[in-house]
Amino acid sequence: MKRSTLFSIFMRSLTIQVSFNFRRMQNLGFAFAMFPLIAEQRKDRSEMGVFLARHLQMFNTHPYLVSSVIGSVVRIEEEACIPESAEDLKKALMGPYAAIGDSFFWGALRSFSAVGAVILALAGTLLAPLAFLLLYTPAHLWVRVKGFLEGYRCGRNGIDFIRALDLPKESVKFCYLSLILIGSLAAVAVDTACRSWNFPPGMPGGAVGSVLLLLVIAGVRLGISSVKILYGMSLLCMALSI
Repeated sequence: MKRSTLFSIFMRSLTIQVSFNFRRMQNLGFAFAMFPLIAEQRKDRSEMGVFLARHLQMFNTHPYLVSSVIGSVVRIEEEACIPESAEDLKKALMGPYAAIGDSFFWGALRSFSAVGAVILALAGTLLAPLAFLLLYTPAHLWVRVKGFLEGYRCGRNGIDFIRALDLPKESVKFCYLSLILIGSLAAVAVDTACRSWNFPPGMPGGAVGSVLLLLVIAGVRLGISSVKILYGMSLLCMALSI
């Protein structure tokens, strides 16, 4: 396959959420991404109809991991394997990839990046939004590009690349890092807000900080989401500063 065709397929895979619908989820985006393959193979109308019908079935997975699936499917279609092979692969991977992607990218990495950016914002730097992008964007772009290339190179075995990343294990690490940053965020927020708080006589600002830290620890022990703890502590600090 021409490199230009592969590049076109990959770029189209980045837009898979644009045509999201509640009936068949990402099916339109998936078929749109696969269309350059049809154009290169110059299939007639009947073959094109069968091809599109095959890829317009219900499909939904994490948008950052879909490139790996598309790469594998492109290889299967290019080698003219049994059509059911591509369908079976899509059905087998979309559920696990959705769970893995949600837990790592949106549950762990995004929280970690957001907390880091908020700490920089409270510290008074204007680079906080840029810090968020630098922490979050390179990781998912690398997984998208590398996943697509490995999927195309290995076909059905493209799953080995995602398996080797061990994203569930990495999710746990980033969750712990996020909690550490949330503790730091509480300290920075208290230090910033203390300047505008009017404490009763004999009540040191450090006592308030200790109480907030204990609340964070209690929330972690109760299994409350780190995102909810972050927003809860932020709202509490803003309320106390009024």
